[in-house]
Amino acid sequence: MMKVRNFRNLIIISKLYFTFILICGAFRMLLFISEIDRLPSISECFSNILIAFLQGIRYDVVIAGYILLLPFIILTYMSVINRRSVIVDFTLRSFIFLAFGLVFLICAADIPYFGQFFQRFSIGAFQWAENLGFVSSMILQEPKYYLYSIPLIASIIILHFVLKKIFDFKYEFKSEKGYFLKSIIGILAILLIFVGIRGRIHHKSPITVGTAYFCDDALLNQLGLNPTFTLMRSYLDQLDERNTTIKLMDDELAIDKVRSALKIQILLKNSPIARFVNYDIADTEKKNVILVIMESMSAAKMGRHGNMNGLTPFLDSISQQGYYFENIYTSGIHTFSGIFSTLFSMPTIYRKHPMKETVIKKYNGIATSLKEHGYTTAYFTTHDGQFDNVEGFLRHNDFDYVITEKDFPGHEVKTNLGVPDDVMFRYSIANLDLMFNKGKPFFATFMTSSDHGPYFIPDYFQPKSKEIKLQSVEYADWSLRQFIKLASEKEWFDNTLFVFIADHGAPLRADYDISLDYHHTPLLFYSPKHITNHSSYTQLGSQIDVFPTLMGLLKLPYLNNSLGIDLLSEERPFAILNNDDKIGVINEEYLLILKKDIRTLFRYSKNDKRNYCEEESQLADEMEQYARSQLQTYQYMLNMNKLHFKP
Repeated sequence: MMKVRNFRNLIIISKLYFTFILICGAFRMLLFISEIDRLPSISECFSNILIAFLQGIRYDVVIAGYILLLPFIILTYMSVINRRSVIVDFTLRSFIFLAFGLVFLICAADIPYFGQFFQRFSIGAFQWAENLGFVSSMILQEPKYYLYSIPLIASIIILHFVLKKIFDFKYEFKSEKGYFLKSIIGILAILLIFVGIRGRIHHKSPITVGTAYFCDDALLNQLGLNPTFTLMRSYLDQLDERNTTIKLMDDELAIDKVRSALKIQILLKNSPIARFVNYDIADTEKKNVILVIMESMSAAKMGRHGNMNGLTPFLDSISQQGYYFENIYTSGIHTFSGIFSTLFSMPTIYRKHPMKETVIKKYNGIATSLKEHGYTTAYFTTHDGQFDNVEGFLRHNDFDYVITEKDFPGHEVKTNLGVPDDVMFRYSIANLDLMFNKGKPFFATFMTSSDHGPYFIPDYFQPKSKEIKLQSVEYADWSLRQFIKLASEKEWFDNTLFVFIADHGAPLRADYDISLDYHHTPLLFYSPKHITNHSSYTQLGSQIDVFPTLMGLLKLPYLNNSLGIDLLSEERPFAILNNDDKIGVINEEYLLILKKDIRTLFRYSKNDKRNYCEEESQLADEMEQYARSQLQTYQYMLNMNKLHFKP
């Protein structure tokens, strides 16, 4: 039988992992100590502190895996052929010393960087590269920064001696080669390293920045991150074409046009578009709010909008019992866009993913505004909360609870989209009861998924349609019926305002380069006790208008730092449709499509496919300037960190 000493590759790599995690953990502890004043008390959040440090090990393992994968493969090969080379050892030892040393340098720099910006080290630290001399002099003139060189020097010295001891380890050669056993164990170890690099076993998404966000404390949410991870992630995000900064027009001109469109007269120094909204009559009884974002529920699937297949009998019926908006369009064609634009009233820009940025942004959104009025906030999804970085992003933006696939019974998970819709609704009732029993109003958002492949129809639901895609729409509608039925039996139902909208539609028809069915969504405000004068509204609206319209119905004063409007008291001339590589601008008659330097204008209200750009050039110019100014203003707010401030 072969001894442990025969597996030199495993011994070396294991000790290196341990050393790396230990030193990174020490830097994490120094960061924690330097920022400990931000915590209310150690005793109150001890368990969360422990979780943050355990999360840190996951991120450290990711970085260690990237560095040690190639050295381990080389060491495994040398072990299999029973050879040892001084040159190979020296090369690997030098590489690991330099790579680990660079990581420790970043860890040391991260501590003062975090203290200054309250965010982990990222590519943003190099934005002053053109003024390197000036920045360097600032650093050298601050004595406390010298203190961070002490742990860095100590870690480098420790690393040097550890590497020396590890690579001087005596290898026991055997006459029998053991090729097969060493190969199998080596391959298994390599696979294990790959798992560590991925950071998660779940197949939908590897570890992201948002994985570290697990509680409502901003410091502890970031503590687990490894600064090399955030630096790498931010660099890759910067290279991604989807995340390039747009320059559609001059910032000041764009802001002026947006202010004019929004009729902003009083300017606030914190933001170019922020305005306080007050109401003459305040609602003393704060209503609970349940927002249901329906997966792929195009308005074209509803009987109300002409679908003859009878797919949405329940949604059709309740659309006659509240405030229903006929002409609402989603900002984009992706779920992340639907979640983001609905909750934060901002558009998405081409292929940029607003919730997956390395430095998670804070917005003045629905949850933040309602929390200021004493609400408890929660988000429910059927699947993995790390997908699209939703959980981390929402926790950072004032969602107290994020209920995901892991919170439902394992036997209820049917596909990679998690549990079916009605299961999410059924199990959520208890959570809603708990929030209600706190004696405070609650705001709960639900993101459904069953109207999206891979489709799953439970045995207890009997659809009428034969095609699985149509069955999924029937089931999604039936699940909404079950949810309202269960909710109606609860004490909190009468004082709850329900909001229904889609994340995006489906391209059932595609008469133009942008399918309007992909953007046309139902929007319904439903509250049987409070909305008795049922009304339909035909004016143009956007997904980004949900937040201001909701606050208008609640009659709660708030800060509107968004591009959305209250559809019950304001009007918008156009809605913007983001289609990844092109932008659509729509009014009640025309659709303008902008793709690079090409623009086309169609009279979609007449299903006319002729390009009207020359005949209606003034309108086309107005629509294009509107879209450019709106998107450029949002880009400016992103660049200048003007997305959130306390009123």
